[in-house]
Amino acid sequence: MTRVAVLFGGISAEREVSLASGAQCIAALEEAGFAVTPIEVGPDLAATIAALQAARPDAVFNTLHGRFGEDGCIQGVLDWLQLPYTGSGVRASAIAMDKPAAKALLAAAGLPLCAHKLVSPEELEAADPMPRPFVVKPPNEGSSVGVTILREGDNRRAAIAREWRFGPRIMVEPYIPGRELTVAVMGDRALAVTEIATHLQFYDYEAKYAEGGSRHVIPARIHPEAEAQALAVAVAAHKALGCRGVSRADFRYDDTAGEPGRLFLLEVNTQPGMTTTSLVPEQAAHVGIPFPALCAWMVGQARHGQ
Repeated sequence: MTRVAVLFGGISAEREVSLASGAQCIAALEEAGFAVTPIEVGPDLAATIAALQAARPDAVFNTLHGRFGEDGCIQGVLDWLQLPYTGSGVRASAIAMDKPAAKALLAAAGLPLCAHKLVSPEELEAADPMPRPFVVKPPNEGSSVGVTILREGDNRRAAIAREWRFGPRIMVEPYIPGRELTVAVMGDRALAVTEIATHLQFYDYEAKYAEGGSRHVIPARIHPEAEAQALAVAVAAHKALGCRGVSRADFRYDDTAGEPGRLFLLEVNTQPGMTTTSLVPEQAAHVGIPFPALCAWMVGQARHGQ
């Protein structure tokens, strides 16, 4: 029987999401017939390493999200321990988490992106860095942590800048009207296009994880040309960043002037959520892959090193 250690929790802003992902994956892996050792990760890295060494797993199922969990840090530790793990390696994980670096690679691959600027909190406090509406976001967080849309008449810009807690840089992008789309990739296969509708201002942290925060339409009701482009771009982005296992590409689709509209790749997630409301398990089920089978496939893809 294959022994699998599941890492969950962590110390990022997405700890609660990871706890939920871990619980669901532990149950699914046990249902799939694996011998599972849950390892809740906290601030003591030595304790995590000791738990992994005691478990002696054949593979590590990584459900950590956010900083230190999907930015290459824990991947480097697992490489050091020579333990195969699910998801992308150090390089792809670090680049995908660093949004400006990822955009440079994705642009070089010819993929459709929106413009962006990097500014300091002082620069944001002083003036609008681009015409409104625009989006401010941390360059290296996930799950829409720290993301805000600033529209005409919104006077929060200076307060956001003064209270910024996500490092010395702020990423600014034009707000793209239209719809939110996402595509999961398994290996070299794009699964489906999901449209994410929400009654909230945008698809933020609450919309992602709160019960009833969003509504998923799968397959998305979009023009066939746009659907084909989204599927192709998701696979191309997965390859351009050097991802392995499962990734998820997020898009904005501007169809305000009619269809087919313009598609913009926002980012690639190398550690997509695996909770009851998450998009990857939902797309896998849509194409006939039950959640335990998805988790088993991910274990089968586990590797260490680049």
